[in-house]
This record gives sequence, structure tokens and C-alpha cells, in this order.
Amino acid sequence: MSTSELSGMPALELRALGKTYGRGAGAKRAVDDVSLTVRGGEVYGFLGPNGAGKSTTIRMALGLIRPSDGEVSLFGRPVSDRTALRRVGSLVDGGTFYPFLSGRDNLRVLARTQGHDGARIDAVLERVELSRDAKRKVKGYSTGMKQRLGVAAALLDDPDLVILDEPANGLDAAGIQDMRTLLRGLAAEGKAVFLSSHLLHEVEQICDRVAVVHKGKLLREATIRELLDQGEALRVEAEPLDKAAAALEGSWPFEIADGGLTVQAGRAETPAIVRKLVEAGADVFRVGPDEQSLEEIFLTMTRDSDA
Repeated sequence: MSTSELSGMPALELRALGKTYGRGAGAKRAVDDVSLTVRGGEVYGFLGPNGAGKSTTIRMALGLIRPSDGEVSLFGRPVSDRTALRRVGSLVDGGTFYPFLSGRDNLRVLARTQGHDGARIDAVLERVELSRDAKRKVKGYSTGMKQRLGVAAALLDDPDLVILDEPANGLDAAGIQDMRTLLRGLAAEGKAVFLSSHLLHEVEQICDRVAVVHKGKLLREATIRELLDQGEALRVEAEPLDKAAAALEGSWPFEIADGGLTVQAGRAETPAIVRKLVEAGADVFRVGPDEQSLEEIFLTMTRDSDA
């Protein structure tokens, strides 16, 4: 399919997906009523602490384990449809490779098992920057190099949906930046990218939408911007601090923290706040949005769900 045909198309749909291990009193609900949609042309982040059910969900999405209830659809077809599965590339648990074969030979073996001639091997090795090390045996690869090879394997059959579990694991700062460029490039081609990651700063940089799961349940699905714009607040830096606080008292709710004021007010109220501070004789150094990071929002959401 062309880029325009892929973009916006539902590539992965989970509907009321659930997984229970065991029976009776000892049964454990690993995934509970998770519904989400991943579309072509987007990078979708799947976030949650250890034990949240991320890996179990990914395995159900790939047809590796059966759900106890709910459905998985790939491009509008059930996950059991082999034609739909052939349009999916994945990296789970870092991939499994033969240590005494080279990186290129591992991809050749994989290509044969997938039923194609491996014509894309050199292209995917170049894309993950492993061309120079393609002849080396995998046993001599670093963790980051093995991770790159795993991504190359996921891209080998030119999939329309790429599912990656911790793709930046073992990569240094430059490698993480390269991975970010690679994944955004895949989305620009119209492919759907679904990734699980604990590197929340990177998720904030790369993803269009995210789902946050905790204890098997979906807490929130939203765009990155929607999550970061959850509440309006301004960060005020002014001195003396007590004079600045007295000037705003009774007009706007605020908290004193980290040598400044966090004021519950929107951007449009900035001029009025500055006037109040100046009239009170406070020196104003900065007034700007008080934005929480994705990591702070994530920790708040998971902590609140435990309460």
C-alpha cells in the first residue's frame, strides 16, 4: 500500500482485551478490559510500570498467547489471520539470534523462515547502522547492537505495523537519538509503530499518542499534548518571595515551591499577574507555563490509581 493509503488506517485494534492466568482463588488477572487503536502514520507509546500487563498485551497482539476475553484485530482482520500477521514486524524480549552466526547470516536464516529471498537484508542493516558489523558473529555484539539487529529483523519483511518492546534498551544517547529518527521515519512512511518503553523522556519526544496501563487496566489513552496540558498553571519567579505571595493572595490560588510560585492560572492572566507583582514592589524575573513532564504525569497517574 502507498503511504497515503496506510496513514490513518487502523492497524491494530484491541477490544475489551483480557487475560487471566490460573483458576479459582489463585487466578490472576494480568490484563483487564483494555481497548485501544493504533493507526498508520503514528508512533503509539504503551506505558506502564513493571507488572502492568504490557508484555502480556503485546503477546496477545501478536497472536503468541490467546486472550481470555476480548478481541485483537490487525488491519480489520482477526489476529489468527496469517495474511494479516505477515504485515506485522516485531521485536520482543530483544529478539533471539544464533550467537555463532553473523548478523547478516541471522537475517538470512530469518528471511528463509519467513518465506522470502532476503532482498532487503542490506537495506535494513544500513537503516539500523549495522552494515559495518554485519559480518561479525552475534556473540561479539554489545547489547545495543543486538537490539539494533532485532529492529532490523522486525523490518525485514517491510511490515505495515511494527511492534517493539523496549527498542532503546542498551543503546547509548546517540543510539537512542538514531532510534528516534528511525521510528519517526517509519511513521512518515505511513507505517504504524507500537512501542513499549520505560524511557518516558524519549516517549515524550517521539510518540503521537500513548496509553498508560497499571495493574492490567487502561488508565488513560491520549495524545502527548493532551497529557501535558492536563491543567493550566504558571510558574512565577519573583523577589522578595513573601512580597510576591502577598500580592497574589486572594486573587489566584498558588503554592510556594522551589524558590518560586506555582499559580493556578492560564496564559491569558499573565499580564494581570505581572501588574499585581510590580505594583506590590516585587521584582519579576520570569512568568511562564508550569509544564509537568510525561514522567511526572505518569507517576501521578499510577500513584493515584493505587490510592
